Amino acid sequence: MPRSRSVGQFLVEHLEQTGLGHVFGIPGDYVLGFYDLLVDSRMEIIGTCTEIGAGYAADAYARVSGLGAVCVTYCVGGLNVLNAVAGAYAEKSPLIVISGAPGLAERHRSPLLHHQVRDFHTQFEIYEKVTCAACVLDDPPTAARRIVQVIEACRRVKRPVYIEVPRDMVDEPCVPAVEANESMPRETPDPAVRREAVAEASQMLRAAKRPVIVAGVEVHRFGLQEKLLRLVERTGYPVVATLLGKSVIRENHPQYLGVYEGAMGHEQVRRAVEGADCVLFLGAFMSDINLGVYTARLDPDRCIDASSQRISIRRHYYEHVELGKFIEALSRSLPARRGKARTAKAQARSFKARPNRPVTVRRLFDRMNELLDERTVVICDIGDSLFGAIELTMHRRTEFLSPAYYTSMGFAVPAAIGAQMAQPNLRPIVFVGDGAFQMTGHELACIARYGLNPIIIVLNNKGYTTERMIHEGPYNDIHDCAYHLWPQVVRKGWGCEVTTEGELEEALATALTHTNAFSIINLHLDPSDHSKALERLGRRLSKRAGLAK
Repeated sequence: MPRSRSVGQFLVEHLEQTGLGHVFGIPGDYVLGFYDLLVDSRMEIIGTCTEIGAGYAADAYARVSGLGAVCVTYCVGGLNVLNAVAGAYAEKSPLIVISGAPGLAERHRSPLLHHQVRDFHTQFEIYEKVTCAACVLDDPPTAARRIVQVIEACRRVKRPVYIEVPRDMVDEPCVPAVEANESMPRETPDPAVRREAVAEASQMLRAAKRPVIVAGVEVHRFGLQEKLLRLVERTGYPVVATLLGKSVIRENHPQYLGVYEGAMGHEQVRRAVEGADCVLFLGAFMSDINLGVYTARLDPDRCIDASSQRISIRRHYYEHVELGKFIEALSRSLPARRGKARTAKAQARSFKARPNRPVTVRRLFDRMNELLDERTVVICDIGDSLFGAIELTMHRRTEFLSPAYYTSMGFAVPAAIGAQMAQPNLRPIVFVGDGAFQMTGHELACIARYGLNPIIIVLNNKGYTTERMIHEGPYNDIHDCAYHLWPQVVRKGWGCEVTTEGELEEALATALTHTNAFSIINLHLDPSDHSKALERLGRRLSKRAGLAK
């Protein structure tokens, strides 16, 4: 006879069964009862400074470990974390959002309750737009089944889900036994359809003389890196990554060419992809940023596009084919060939500091390329923090995190919390612009509280660089702050100010030895300095916005 459990207990136990070790968030009166259950669980609550910081941290945790969770209060918390959840949805990150809510009984007695917006269903209706599944646990007999259904959808689809818990439902008894076969109905893949897709793709690839693989973000999200590697090494095909898929394969692999982003990226990579007579896309998003603001020149008649949604070959479409099984079957169907060692990326030169020269974006990333190893994970905010970092060589898989599609500022600093909680053996190297830092940099208080030790480099050019590249105006300038003094604010960590390459060398040497807390480097850059990639992006976006002169 299974023991009786409350709705809240069942939710906690199911979260534990998924393997979650941490839940990020901020408490509030509508969720305090559930927080008590979290305290008594095997999971650790990570309290951040803001709900959006909790969302970014949980998103990064999900990207690294395969599942993340954030727990907040009703509306003021739930709507504050919404932008982070939207980014997770756009970039396919499996994030569970748990929100407290007013109790069902109190809604009858006092219809105007604090935190309420419009009516009691408003937050739920909003979250239905940015999640792949959502539920309100307002019926104890069905609560357990709903919990299983929603969390299973998160793990299967790799997108956020939403669970709302009215506070007077937390301790209500629920039906204790929920089997997997009672969960959400799913579309069953058809092996015959997969065989047809593999046969057509294999025929097209066998006939090709210059094939290339373009690997994207879904290879990260669905844990298909080993399958990709086997395909690459068996066929000998060269492989590139999309910007969002960067680090999908170790970037010192002899068959890895670089990041493909149309005319935005390296000419050698562009020629390899656009000059191929067959391009195999695996789990790639065809977004404007991934395609170099649509500067990509790709003939659909030469493309095989395989994703978790469907497979398209030329103009034929195959539905309900599992991406992982497609890759495996395709690998078996193709002849084994030895790949050639190719390097479209420019060979990294040994960096020699010019002590009295001002640091530039290009020289910064040249230097940082020598610092990275298998013990680091790179986390980039948007702008030149991202576009300069394209040149970095990742030594491991999934060691590069960035909101490269949704491009929301403020991701990087709180993401360092989630990434290091998920993988304590990796030290985050964080690149963040001064504008993005001003949005979420106060999460250094959380980093200090939990004894994390990222190295944070603030690219300080006193403004919004991406917007400057699109259209210059005084609204792109921001206040210059002493970011390196944050250790004094939070009473932990180490910081310094850098303007020259000599000072950068000294700062990095100190930061590397300062392992018991975070380090923050306030790196001053000329406001007009920027990467070539960002300049090309700005020119394209300016033209599309009708702002080009």
